[in-house]
Amino acid sequence: MDFGGILYMASVWAVPVLLAVTLHEAAHGYVALRFGDDTALRAGRVTLNPFRHVDSFGTVLLPALLLLIHSPILFGYAKPVPVNFARLRVPKRDMIWVAAAGPGMNLLIALGAALAVHLVPVFPETGQEWLIANLQNAIYINVILAVFNMLPLPPLDGGRVAVGLLPHGLALQLARLERFGLPILLGLLFILPMLGDAIGVNLNIFSWLVLVPAEMVLRVIVTLAGLA
Repeated sequence: MDFGGILYMASVWAVPVLLAVTLHEAAHGYVALRFGDDTALRAGRVTLNPFRHVDSFGTVLLPALLLLIHSPILFGYAKPVPVNFARLRVPKRDMIWVAAAGPGMNLLIALGAALAVHLVPVFPETGQEWLIANLQNAIYINVILAVFNMLPLPPLDGGRVAVGLLPHGLALQLARLERFGLPILLGLLFILPMLGDAIGVNLNIFSWLVLVPAEMVLRVIVTLAGLA
């Protein structure tokens, strides 16, 4: 890929990625505040300023590297919003809403981007292809983020939702996995597929658990937005 191609790729991915992670994290902080915990507010994380949420490696370098090597998995993360669940009014119930706020915001962004496709013809023709690429990437990124983050494994949002929904005993056992959650996740996403390739077996967990349901969610959003 030439330098111009790299610049174009960056220009159509940077804004969707920053918007997705910024609003995702801000939503966590805002909902936590509404339910009684001002930890994120005091840390300056209930804001639309992307630089308060961006992690230089997880939000910028890692996704850029995966794009450049044409990885089938697009993976990244932002700085987690600090939430003191003990300060929520009803911790076990309210943590569900706080955790679900991020993926919920991503779905709203995806729907908004899909609806915005209808406005593309009002812009100058020379910029329409670039604008459509941004909107398509915004839809894709936000759907993937929403589905991925709802996997029931702490510290992902879906893990926290599951902890809030499960009976106390099971919730406690799942919560104890949080310290091992990221290594488990990386192993499932990268190491397991590599082992599968070595033995000739499809062990692409990401495809089964994320891409398949994401395709279903995408179809719903496209239908709601009135797109062909």
